[in-house]
Amino acid sequence: MSELYPHYIEFRHVYKTFDAPVLVDVSFHVKPGETVAIIGRSGVGKSVTLAHIMGFLKPDRGRVIVAHEDITDYGEAELRRIRKKVTMVFQSGALFDSLTVAENILFSLELRDDYNQANKDDVVDGLLRMVDLLEYREAYPSDLSTGYKRAVAIARALAAEPQCILYDEPTTMVDPIMSDHLTNLMLRLKQQLRLTSVVVTHDLDLMRRLADRVVVLHEGQVIYFGSVSGLENAAHPHIREFLALDRVQLI
Repeated sequence: MSELYPHYIEFRHVYKTFDAPVLVDVSFHVKPGETVAIIGRSGVGKSVTLAHIMGFLKPDRGRVIVAHEDITDYGEAELRRIRKKVTMVFQSGALFDSLTVAENILFSLELRDDYNQANKDDVVDGLLRMVDLLEYREAYPSDLSTGYKRAVAIARALAAEPQCILYDEPTTMVDPIMSDHLTNLMLRLKQQLRLTSVVVTHDLDLMRRLADRVVVLHEGQVIYFGSVSGLENAAHPHIREFLALDRVQLI
């Protein structure tokens, strides 16, 4: 851990504009081993925040710290090194359609420096057991539901043995039973592996069960950064409305 950058991830006064401002003076941090949820309505900059963490985008102003390093000005070679530590589970799953479930996981496994050809099947099976999908080992992504594709994507991400995992809307567009299954899976991984995690989500049930702290984005700005319990008592009118709408949907 760097004394200069004690937090695993940190945004320091980050600005990003496309046609209009998307991130406006955004500051927050994620401690090693912590899970932070980023919530807010569509278009407030949640996925853009993840893209900055992965180095896919660079801020117009401000600094982005990832894996205890300031990656703001890193080139592609340095970012590749960071991406061995930090992996992302995309909303689409981003699986290779022409590969089986096992082969998709194997693809990620082969990127590791300590990859061992001899025990590859055991490692793949172990990862599939971890996400409760061993029976789908020889299936293709087209055979799977959206939720199962995401579970495979999580197993593939874990194959790289990352220090940190980013989830982009992991429970969106799945039925309530699969949403609960994915939430339980992520909770189990948090408890067993103690990975640093960032979860972008609309799902307040997922946030309440999984997150240690929460970032609320509104019109590109952080209007709340703190504990889940503190969020429930936050005075900001947008947060009150957001929580009230969630309660209405639950009735």
